[in-house]
Amino acid sequence: MTSTSRSTSPVLDGRVAVVTGGGQGIGKAIGTTLADAGATLVILDRNEATGQATAEELHGTFVAADVTDPASVRAAARAVQAAHGRVDILVNNAGIVRNSPAEETSDEEWRAIMAVNNDGVFWCCREFGRLMLTAGSGVIVNIASMSGLVVNRPQPQAAYNVSKAAVIQLTRSLAAEWAARGVRVNAVAPGYVATELTLRGMSDPVWKEEWLRSTPMGRVAQPEEIAPAVLYLASDASSYVTGSTLVVDGGYTAW
Repeated sequence: MTSTSRSTSPVLDGRVAVVTGGGQGIGKAIGTTLADAGATLVILDRNEATGQATAEELHGTFVAADVTDPASVRAAARAVQAAHGRVDILVNNAGIVRNSPAEETSDEEWRAIMAVNNDGVFWCCREFGRLMLTAGSGVIVNIASMSGLVVNRPQPQAAYNVSKAAVIQLTRSLAAEWAARGVRVNAVAPGYVATELTLRGMSDPVWKEEWLRSTPMGRVAQPEEIAPAVLYLASDASSYVTGSTLVVDGGYTAW
């Protein structure tokens, strides 16, 4: 057996971690977990109120940015680099969902979903990835969804499903391009999580019954149950993992 001096403990002391859409929900839970593991946390969000409040609560910093605007993302990356001198971890968590039958989905709705879920992920990977490539090291974790792997039901959401499938393929593509240059890229694909959007969906009794019936564990996840998967992929514990999608869905995609 070959020995190695590299630590496999999920400890992030001294590392700078950026979380997009980190002001609330899954993003906040991820930020909390990374900060608890010792990372210097940067919350990147377009909602200044929640973003600033979460950054202060977690003893991190806040950078205002709109992930759908490449110039805004570029400025944010430069601001983080100027403030901290490095970027070690990027978590692309910002995302939106809309539910409408495909034949009724407007151009505006389609573009809004793609702008956040696809364009925004790519802009952030590109700008922060450049910094990592220059440094010769870094980790990117993209938040995809089980909806990028299966068509969940009964809600119609073709645009969302397509956008999350694209996140998974972007993850693979960047992982293949950047592995030899020291940058790992992986994804986490959550199932139903008790965020504001999911809880709103569960107000429909038909949706709620189907979602819970289709999940072997019979419940939705808490945001805090998604964050450890991100910590694993962001840490040296996953040093030989790149191009992978870690599914955290209570068993939904097993059926």
